[in-house]
Amino acid sequence: MKSFTKYLLSCLVLAVVSSYAQKTPEDKAGWKLGSQAYSFRLFTFAEALHKIDSCGLKYVEAFPGQTIGGGLEGKMDFKMDAATRQAVKKLVKDKGLTIVAYGVVTPKSDEDWTALFEFAKDMGVININSEPSAAQVPLVRKLAEQYKITVALHNHPKPSRYWHPDTVLAAIGGSKYMASCADIGHWVRSGLDPVACLKQLEGHVRGMHFKDVKKDTPDGRYHDVIWGTGDCKVDQVIAEMKRQKFKGPISVEYEYHWEDNGPEIAESVKNFREIYSRKAQ
Repeated sequence: MKSFTKYLLSCLVLAVVSSYAQKTPEDKAGWKLGSQAYSFRLFTFAEALHKIDSCGLKYVEAFPGQTIGGGLEGKMDFKMDAATRQAVKKLVKDKGLTIVAYGVVTPKSDEDWTALFEFAKDMGVININSEPSAAQVPLVRKLAEQYKITVALHNHPKPSRYWHPDTVLAAIGGSKYMASCADIGHWVRSGLDPVACLKQLEGHVRGMHFKDVKKDTPDGRYHDVIWGTGDCKVDQVIAEMKRQKFKGPISVEYEYHWEDNGPEIAESVKNFREIYSRKAQ
């Protein structure tokens, strides 16, 4: 009996040590640093999970159009049947990952909005990242409060609906479950200061599409670069997130070198954690 008890204690210690070893610097702040699967849109969702894990990330934002793969038929559409949802959840769990967000998705009909929330509830989604029209906002707000799932309004570049924090705040109103999915790279593309935008949205930023961008192409367009080497003021953004006591999903979006951007994402994640740790001192 003593030997068995000792064995159980040893297993417990190993489990605790293993769990501690897997902790990342940002965990203690409640930041769920993961990747938007769209960063790996040229691959299946199953392949994207492997790439996300290899970048040192444990959280996933899925998007509707990606082929599932891994022996499963169909795409990551919110209308997938219950059996497929269960198989996808197993696929994610077996990889040691967690789906925390889904988007960017904006259903057209009331019925599809309800189906989206049912899907999100079943999949354990924290944030639905979306860009609903003004006419859809009352229904979206109602469903968000009913299901207790946050709808985070995403800002594509100007002239999209939510490119400026003013329109995001107007749509949020006083709802506890309407918030901002702050895409700092798209703010820069829109000519906005990402730190100033975060300050304007203080208290409402519940998710992020994190990227760094630089305008150094022949056609004068911005493209993604390793975090900390572009124009998104990554150091200041992280400091502002800390000041606001941000909590929620942070999705890597790296829309460049699509065929093999894993190394650049891994380097970005490394830089992010070094900056975070430096700011914590």
